Amino acid sequence: METRHNFGSKIGAVLASAGSAVGLGNVWRFPTEVGNNGGAAFIVVYLLCIAIIGIPVMMSEFLIGRHTHANTISAFAKLAPGKWWRIEGVAGVFVAFLILSYYIVISGWTLFYFVASVAGEMQADKDYSLVFNNFVSHPWLPVLTGAAFMGLTHFIIAKGVQSGIEKSSKMMMPMLLLIIGILVVCSFSMPGSSEGLRFLLKPDFSKLTASVILSAVGQAFFSLSLAMGCLCTYASYFRADTKLPKTAVGVSVIDTFVAILSGFIIFPAVFSVESVSVDAGPGLVFITLPNVFNIAFHHMPALGYIFSGFFYLLLLLAALTSAISLHESVTAYILEAFHLSRKTAAAAVSISCMVLGVACSLSFGAWSGLTLFGLNIFELFDFTASKIILPIGGIIICLFTGWYLDRKLVENELTNGGKLRFRLFRLYYFIIRYVAPFAIAAVFVQELLA
Repeated sequence: METRHNFGSKIGAVLASAGSAVGLGNVWRFPTEVGNNGGAAFIVVYLLCIAIIGIPVMMSEFLIGRHTHANTISAFAKLAPGKWWRIEGVAGVFVAFLILSYYIVISGWTLFYFVASVAGEMQADKDYSLVFNNFVSHPWLPVLTGAAFMGLTHFIIAKGVQSGIEKSSKMMMPMLLLIIGILVVCSFSMPGSSEGLRFLLKPDFSKLTASVILSAVGQAFFSLSLAMGCLCTYASYFRADTKLPKTAVGVSVIDTFVAILSGFIIFPAVFSVESVSVDAGPGLVFITLPNVFNIAFHHMPALGYIFSGFFYLLLLLAALTSAISLHESVTAYILEAFHLSRKTAAAAVSISCMVLGVACSLSFGAWSGLTLFGLNIFELFDFTASKIILPIGGIIICLFTGWYLDRKLVENELTNGGKLRFRLFRLYYFIIRYVAPFAIAAVFVQELLA
């Protein structure tokens, strides 16, 4: 078994953890939720949820991982030997494996759209709904793009914690933020973009309903990659002097920054085209936006070519940083539990996920008729992970930290043994014991009843 490594620098730890949180949920799901839930009012509630619920739960995952310096399953086993709490560790690793299996399918789509954009194929006047449906139902092309994406993820994981995860995060996260800045400037320059900014910046609180508030809680929770074992695993590589509260705030700020600016990229562009609705739903990125790029830049096709290519590169980088953390969560357990080399453990995870990924991909084509409870394979994996395992896992993490762990242990981890001042500890402890589990439970019930 290989020697366990730590992240080599504090900035590396922050960027890697931020990369785990930043993913398709920021660039794809967040704008979709904003469009479906009234714009600026939703964003205000979302920001409150990040601060009140997201950051405390993230700190809880961090302290569990850093205290034990072990994979997610071993972390819970060490803190609660012989107890049923270990099930949460198992659930975290399992859900990371499950999510990665269908995440690579969507990530393969982003790879296809990026290549098509660079080749100039997304600038022609096409029926983009037909383009998307023909692609995802193709018998082998989406499998090929998914496999290529998995190959890239595997290469980084196999290189190790410092040479692979940390090094790639230091390159990709600044690149991602730079691309966002370029795209925001381009989007603001479009005619009619002011309407998009008004939609994002001028709250209409009359649109707030219980459902919208619960959606904001759910988006905040899932956007930060909580209860997937990823952050707990990454925290196990933190150095002893890492400031957990500061790191959690830093990761949350970067994650929220990317999500908000993704809205600033998409909605000014969408509002510049009268025929496009802001509540286009999940098809916003793969069906609606190519049409927006085509119409908005019809007088400047070269600029549209650049904008489209940069946008899908942004989406691809966001997908990759999250996929790396999902893969590492499972790989860390495999290599430590079975005393394998990193390359062997990573290969086992990559191959296994790819097999399930093929099934998920074919569920949009040849296997579309194969359903359970009215859901195809892809939808069943997504429902099981996001609607059931993740919210239950989030509740268990709150209960474990707030009610099972010794309060002194929790406080010592968050203050580095008393060396740091954490004035908000009492507030954190109250939130993690009462507020966060109740809020996550409310989202869980609402999603099941929806």
